[in-house]
Amino acid sequence: MSTGRNTARFRFGAMSRRAALTGAALAAMGALAACGGDSGGQAAQGDMAKGAPEGAEVTVVEYASVTCGHCAQWQETVWPEFKAKYVDTNKVRFVFREFPTPPAEVAAAGFLLARCAGEDRYFQVIEEIMASQREWQQGISPAATLSRVATSVGLSEDEYRACITDADALAALDERIQAGRAEGVTGTPTFFVNGTRVPDSSLQGLSAAVDAELAK
Repeated sequence: MSTGRNTARFRFGAMSRRAALTGAALAAMGALAACGGDSGGQAAQGDMAKGAPEGAEVTVVEYASVTCGHCAQWQETVWPEFKAKYVDTNKVRFVFREFPTPPAEVAAAGFLLARCAGEDRYFQVIEEIMASQREWQQGISPAATLSRVATSVGLSEDEYRACITDADALAALDERIQAGRAEGVTGTPTFFVNGTRVPDSSLQGLSAAVDAELAK
């Protein structure tokens, strides 16, 4: 996707020096990650998951970014049926891992906002931000989107700004990104089924991999 159309220059606002440095590192790292492009499978610190509990027979891991157009498309066209078939039935544990893509500042702020919303609303926020990518292409700024989403989950403007400039939270996100890169992830969305990368992210491709593991 053309990330240049997705945002004007987005700034976190009044960051502390440490938070600003971390944000700059995220932006630089994001320039190396591509929307559309590898490993992972073991439980990792900070994992957000749905479906079967940890230790399930089958674990599906998605590395994704809220600013990735391919991720948003997968979320809209594949996720509903995949969720109904495997996640809602507790056949698999679905793990979502954050991997910001350009504009990395926007993606990082979106991920921090989702975590500040709480575990019960985390996926709601992720999905809403992804769905809002259409707005950015029409000229609505990502900053306006994030502010609106923050309000929808009950955060005040001050709480929202504190959330996305929290130095410790930014450092923790940075560690999760580094862990993904250490696993060989270079782009999003990237999927693994029980630790094996599945290049075909269609429902058919993922189902084939999941069903093969369930049949063992």
